[in-house]
Amino acid sequence: MFTGLIEEIGQVADISQADQKYTLNISANKILQDVAVGDSIAVNGVCLTVTSFTHEAFTVDAVPETLARTNLGDLVSSSRVNLERSATPQTRLGGHYVQGHVDGTGVVESFREDKEAIWVTIKTDPGLMKYIVSKGYITIDGTSLTVVDTGADWFNITLIPHTQEHITLPRKSVGERVNLEADIIAKYVEKLIGAQTITEAQGGHHAIS
Repeated sequence: MFTGLIEEIGQVADISQADQKYTLNISANKILQDVAVGDSIAVNGVCLTVTSFTHEAFTVDAVPETLARTNLGDLVSSSRVNLERSATPQTRLGGHYVQGHVDGTGVVESFREDKEAIWVTIKTDPGLMKYIVSKGYITIDGTSLTVVDTGADWFNITLIPHTQEHITLPRKSVGERVNLEADIIAKYVEKLIGAQTITEAQGGHHAIS
């Protein structure tokens, strides 16, 4: 589990692909202070397992399913990525519960300056929008952010100066893809309501507990 609070921006040092395996070597600093093989690190919001590391970089693998659902396949050497180590029992939950399981991607539609803040509008699949609500949480490339407004196939967020300095989103271009993970609570509520509806349709009257 993660919190959506980015610890540092890393840089892709090398990419290799062979035998259905996509390997990323990522330069970092803070992330490497207590790293171990087998640790989980969120790379642009994707939970990946460390397979090796040095004092300057770590290596992770991504399978075809991960590449199909995320923007990791868009990365090139020198790409900057958001990094967060998995949470521990002592971690402060400053963001929200983030699984590192990306639901899909969105596309940066626009940036708009508002004094020191930046408004960002993201377009995505209408099927994913049912989990995204005004004032709710959304994870964009691993960053826990608050949704401001929504439409049928878009939502927007606003970035304060501190956040702008510590994540990759303000450095992206219009048209670039971002990874999106909706709040897990919305998915659980949908499943519970769906189960209750089925029960009622079958003539049951027992409350779900």
